This record gives sequence, structure tokens and C-alpha cells, in this order.
Amino acid sequence: MSPAALQDTITIRTPEGVRFQLILAGPMRRLLAWAVDMGLFLAIISTLGALFRFTGAVLPGYTTAIPILAIFLLNFAYNIVGEWYWSGQTPGKHLLRIRVMDVHGLRLHFSQIVMRNLMRTIDALPVFYSVGLAAMLLNRKNQRLGDFAANTIVVYTPKRETPDVHQVLAGKYNSFRQAPHLEARLRQKVSPEMAAILVDLLFRRDELNADARVALYHEVAAFLRALVPFPDTITESLSDEQYLRNTVDTLYRNRKLTEPS
Repeated sequence: MSPAALQDTITIRTPEGVRFQLILAGPMRRLLAWAVDMGLFLAIISTLGALFRFTGAVLPGYTTAIPILAIFLLNFAYNIVGEWYWSGQTPGKHLLRIRVMDVHGLRLHFSQIVMRNLMRTIDALPVFYSVGLAAMLLNRKNQRLGDFAANTIVVYTPKRETPDVHQVLAGKYNSFRQAPHLEARLRQKVSPEMAAILVDLLFRRDELNADARVALYHEVAAFLRALVPFPDTITESLSDEQYLRNTVDTLYRNRKLTEPS
């Protein structure tokens, strides 16, 4: 039985007709991520303690006010900045392999991140996120009140195994092999996460309707062509799908990709 079968999942359909099944992060995994982030947050506060003591010596009247205000602001800034700059993740979420997403799979907006984090003050009541936990247990998308308000979900990304690309590349000639130095550059430019997406596109080929597949492959091929340009003598007769296949073969041939960090 697959891991997804043992956990709550949600299916998202993109405008191109692609269906993605995502694993929802459960309460325990989210609580552990929060604990990691809280530990890091307390470490930051502890480090700033010396600064607070110095401020108290210089401005005695602000000894209490400054630490309280700093803790209040840092509590929100830690999560908001992390989720915005690291695409829905904080260090704790990254460690536990979970990520905040828009509920429809759309791009996560800054306003959503701010909203879900402002609602933490309510979700955290009365202790240890009791309100948020209760809300998560009462809806099928495991959303706390902040997620409801921001229209977000939190998903879990299990560790990927290296896919068997031979299933989709068997018997296909790769003209990129004529330019090994450009292949090497392509391997440097493409991250493991991007490589996994490209393979997934090939595996999902038959799930797409013809028009959606042509449009999607055209956009991906255009991106790859601009990333590392190959000579026209190598690429001029390639279709967008063949360009994608060549790229995947280049990335995975004689090489085991490491798991994304």
C-alpha cells in the first residue's frame, strides 16, 4: 500500500487538465514542525537577550517594553518571512517536509501568508494550538482557522525515489549527446526538483488531453531551450516533446539524482 493511501489526500485539477494528488500534512507532523520552529525562535530570542540587557542599561524605562514588543513582532516575522521567501516553508516545515499551498494549487500570495499567520493568535488558544487542532480534526482538508481565512492548505511531500525513466525513454535517440559540454551545463542548471517535474510530465503524458499536452510541452520546451541553447543543427528537427525527452535522458543518464534538499 502506498503512503498516500494511508493519509488524507486532496486532488487538484489545473486549467491545463492535469490532476495532482497531494498528501495533506496531518496534525502531528504540523505540530512537530511548529516545535522545531519554536525552538529556533527561542534560540533567536535568547541570542537577543544580551542586546535587551544592554538596552535596559541605557534606557531603564524600556527594559520591559522593548523585549515584549520585539518578541511579538519576531513571532509574526519569523513565519511570514519564512513562508514567503521559501515558498510556503519555514525551517521546521522544511525539516518535516511540509509546505503551505493555495487550496486550489495556485500561486501563494503574500496576503494569504499574512492572514494565516495573524490568525495564529486565535488558533493557539488556549494552549498549544488547541483551537487550531480542533479545527483541523473537524474538516477533511486538515485546515486550522488561519488556513480557512487564507484559503490555504498544508501538504506533505514524501521522499522521492529515483524514477525508472527507461519506461519513457527506451529506444529513443538523444541528439544532445553530440554536445557533451552542453549536456554538462544543462545538468548544472537543472535542479533535482525541476528534473523530477520534467519526468513527471512525461509519465503523465497520456493523462493530458491533446491540446493541453501540446500547449504545456511547448512552454516547458521553450523554457529549456532558453536555459541552455543547443546548436540549431541538433535541435531544429525536434518537436517539443522530443526536446523534453532529450533533456530528461541527459539529466538521468548514467547518473543518480540526489533527493532535493
